[in-house]
Amino acid sequence: MFDALVVGGGPAGSACAYWLADAGWDVALVEKKVFPREKTCGDGLTPRSVRQLADMGLEGALAGAHRYDGLRACAYGQVLELPWPEHPSFPSYGYVITRHDLDALVNERAVKAGATVWQGTEALSPLVDDDVRPLAGGGLPACVGAVVEEKSSKRRREVRARVVVVADGANSRFGRSLGTARDRRQPLGMALRGYYRSPGHDGAFIESHLDIRDGEGKVVPGYGWIFPLGDGRVNVGVGLLSTERRWKGINTSVLMDHFLAWAPKEWELSPEAALGAPTGGKLPMGLSVGPRVGPTVVVVGDAAGTVNPFNGEGIAYGYETGRLAAAAIGEALSGGGADALVDYERRLEDTYGLYYRVARAFVRMISHPELMRVCVGTGMHSESIMSWVLRIMANLLRPDEVGPAEAAMRAFEALARAFPDS
Repeated sequence: MFDALVVGGGPAGSACAYWLADAGWDVALVEKKVFPREKTCGDGLTPRSVRQLADMGLEGALAGAHRYDGLRACAYGQVLELPWPEHPSFPSYGYVITRHDLDALVNERAVKAGATVWQGTEALSPLVDDDVRPLAGGGLPACVGAVVEEKSSKRRREVRARVVVVADGANSRFGRSLGTARDRRQPLGMALRGYYRSPGHDGAFIESHLDIRDGEGKVVPGYGWIFPLGDGRVNVGVGLLSTERRWKGINTSVLMDHFLAWAPKEWELSPEAALGAPTGGKLPMGLSVGPRVGPTVVVVGDAAGTVNPFNGEGIAYGYETGRLAAAAIGEALSGGGADALVDYERRLEDTYGLYYRVARAFVRMISHPELMRVCVGTGMHSESIMSWVLRIMANLLRPDEVGPAEAAMRAFEALARAFPDS
């Protein structure tokens, strides 16, 4: 019997396990893969991610990763280099590091804090206690552990805990078996990435293309990226926002081919420069997965659909929601019970709710090519405007002053309150 069982060792699960163990709780984590392992991702750490890693005592471990200064935005023939904005709570730089290396670092940090980690072990099914009273108003059932299987030996056993954390990623088989589901009215991201040799591997900016096009040259709702890794490689990918029926038939592999052919020539990207086949996945966004709480269970990270719809960022929100969950679980284990776990949902809403409502409206807007062209095309002619946009999209608004970006976001939030999405 553990205080907490974490299912999944990605950013959210390992962060949650770290914060629980660091607080003195007896926590176990099961991860079906063995670290280090490959993971489909853009590999870019924004200032929000760096802050969380620093708080876990890990920024020193990033010394060998490629540090970068900001975003190079490209669209409609315009190019702007936008440094990360100054912020009292976040650094003004980021890193690019593969998830192969990063996830192993964070998981090992959880182990050093005292967490018990079983790698190569899959949580097959939840142990549900039907005698525990459900939450008022609904929610997930009471989960008191899991049947786990050690992959190498096929040995199965039950692991029980007072609280279970669902952190097994965007597909979340464990979460679905408890009853989580994505709200299909909300946007879904689809991404594909690969690694390529490039002379631009050590650049000071990550690059984002906001006007990626299909084979007919039409702009599609999404973006392309080129992130330098500093070791001879760049991470290249495309992200597509499936917001309306007309975009759901687009093949991301074909879109990737078009992006490679269309990318700036100085990167020297081509199929011959590829270092392996690209891989992809789906990204539930904007808190689109629920329920996220039960009497003895919480859902975090991609399993809860916490990816930022503005920019497709998921790592920072995995770390942050894992930390929020750990705080709520600590209160629950200290006597707060199910009410403290319910408070996790309130913390999510307070931290992301209104911001994500605005982001979902933004996603719906850019699904209209002409509106996208007018807004982005106009903004790209002003470095000041795009700096404000970067502050909003990267969720780096300042709490201590109201500048143009903060004022604009407050106006958007007022509209979101007046016209809530469905």
